[in-house]
Amino acid sequence: MALLALLVSCVSGFYLPGVAPRDYLYGESVELKVNKLDSVHTQLPYDFYSLPFCTPPKIEESSENLGEVLSGDRIENSMYKISVKVIESCKILCRKIYTKEDLKHFEEKIKEEYRINWIVDNLPAATRFYTQEFGAEGEIEYSTHYEKGFALGFMGSENIPGSVTGIAYVNNHVRLNLYYHEDSASFNGFRIVSFEVEPFSVKHEVDGNWKEHHTKLLTCTPLRKVAAGMVPQPVSGISSEKEEVIWTYDVQWVKSDVKWASRWDLYLKMTDSQIHWFSIINSTAIVLFLSAMLAMIMMRTLHRDFRRYNEIEDDEEAKREETGWKLVHGDVFRAPQYPTLLCVLVGTGYQLLGMALTTLIFAVLGFLSPANRGALMLALLLLFVFMGVFAGYGGTRLYRFFKLTDWIKFTFWTAVSFPGVCFSIFFVLNMFVWGEKSTGAVPFGTLVALLVLWFGISVPLVYLGSYFAFKRDPPQPVKPPSLIPRHIPEQAWYLSSLLSILIGGILPFGACFVEIFFIMSSVWLHQFYYMFGFLFIVFIILFITCAEITIVMCYFQLCHEDYHWWWRAFLTAGSSAIYLFLYSIMYFCTKMEIVKTVSTMLFFGYMFLISLGFFLMTGTIGFVSTFYFVETIYGSIKTD
Repeated sequence: MALLALLVSCVSGFYLPGVAPRDYLYGESVELKVNKLDSVHTQLPYDFYSLPFCTPPKIEESSENLGEVLSGDRIENSMYKISVKVIESCKILCRKIYTKEDLKHFEEKIKEEYRINWIVDNLPAATRFYTQEFGAEGEIEYSTHYEKGFALGFMGSENIPGSVTGIAYVNNHVRLNLYYHEDSASFNGFRIVSFEVEPFSVKHEVDGNWKEHHTKLLTCTPLRKVAAGMVPQPVSGISSEKEEVIWTYDVQWVKSDVKWASRWDLYLKMTDSQIHWFSIINSTAIVLFLSAMLAMIMMRTLHRDFRRYNEIEDDEEAKREETGWKLVHGDVFRAPQYPTLLCVLVGTGYQLLGMALTTLIFAVLGFLSPANRGALMLALLLLFVFMGVFAGYGGTRLYRFFKLTDWIKFTFWTAVSFPGVCFSIFFVLNMFVWGEKSTGAVPFGTLVALLVLWFGISVPLVYLGSYFAFKRDPPQPVKPPSLIPRHIPEQAWYLSSLLSILIGGILPFGACFVEIFFIMSSVWLHQFYYMFGFLFIVFIILFITCAEITIVMCYFQLCHEDYHWWWRAFLTAGSSAIYLFLYSIMYFCTKMEIVKTVSTMLFFGYMFLISLGFFLMTGTIGFVSTFYFVETIYGSIKTD
């Protein structure tokens, strides 16, 4: 446990390599970039300028990688003027005259609780809030938390002074709190280490005539800042045909002791690490239980069986009464039904396992920090493509084990089956998102790029792996199958395939469900996830759990002379994906507040794909582990 703690602490202290801090000089301009509008209630991101905000003369889009495009990010310039250590108060951005149609767009987004995402020095805007907790001795304590982005507006209620229930109000004033660190002994200038936004809604009043940026306001001055409780700016319930909205902002600079390398900590500490430790302890207990059971089988039962089976018996009657897993040695390596399909699934499982393991290693080393937006999505996509060589090689080796020869056709199905299902569902969902005019809709050019990655790189790599596997001598079973299949005795109800498969999937899911909760919150509730040290440990525990539970269930099955273990080994561990999908349904009903049909389709469509990938990955772990277990035990006994 001390080793695990050391690993996690090292991971949390490591920062993204290759990104150098920027040192600002006094008065130097700092660019504020705008990103997408998003909401946990719709899961449909929109371009910032899809609403009629203050618009610069020319909107310039920042270059984005494939991962950012797939995530719906649209990063653009803005009109906000920020200079290092220059304090601004009640600075006017612009004045907009909105029609009822314009205000309706604001109202819709406010009702759906959309949030605004900005970026300064590669740091996303965060909103600070406090929660009340009770200390160890019962005293009241207040904890500081941060939430990504800030609210576009709010709906009026009795608890908000000056507001009317049911009326939408827009946050037209923001206070930009920029925290900086300086250390003259290490560097010259200032480094931005935090970016917080305090949003306000205020119905501004002009003092005299409008004079563009020289206009004076009655509602705020450089000496009188905007504060909570002022008359808010409504965007609904307005009788006039047009409404004037004045957009303003403050800039505050605050010195901080936080160093640049630790500036992401406030975003990454949004979750309690104690919960992750509880998850690991819970998962470790499951692994110890299964390991003890497996050790008992290996050290006692199997050892006794080996000794008995390897003794040269002269008593013919004793031989006739022999029972147990040895009796099916002539059938245990007989090819199952639908062997090609099994090989395709196992090959794809190899590909997903390689992708997941490599991604986790990169993440643990700090290469996939949230500071590099879209990196995680891009890494998953590219690694899946390049791991196609393992899908071809691993699947073809098993294909050759079953004495099958049409490897070209098999390789084609391996290369297109799972990616084809993913692309088809993704394309259909993308059409619905496109109909909503959301930036979450992947452009046509990006779809072409995905097809090029698939057919131009992934498919050839799958064929390359299959070619090398086919050129090798085919693997031979340690016990050749007999000519006549052995009759399988009638099995007790508790040994039925369906029951065994469903029971076998509970423990692997139980070993990782806590981390699954945090990952789902990251994906669907727009929270940061950076507990890759914990996730890597849980992944290892999941691997061991899948292997051990499948071996144990297979041993019990063989002891009852049922040699149809191939598919059951794959499905026993793979059935944990059923519980993952059922858990996603419960998560949807208890944590999500989806308001659109398209959003519901997105949730269940993507969770189905995630569950399908989880099924292939865990199923492959269980199958391969059981395969080597069966080879080991049957290779250790003497047979006629």
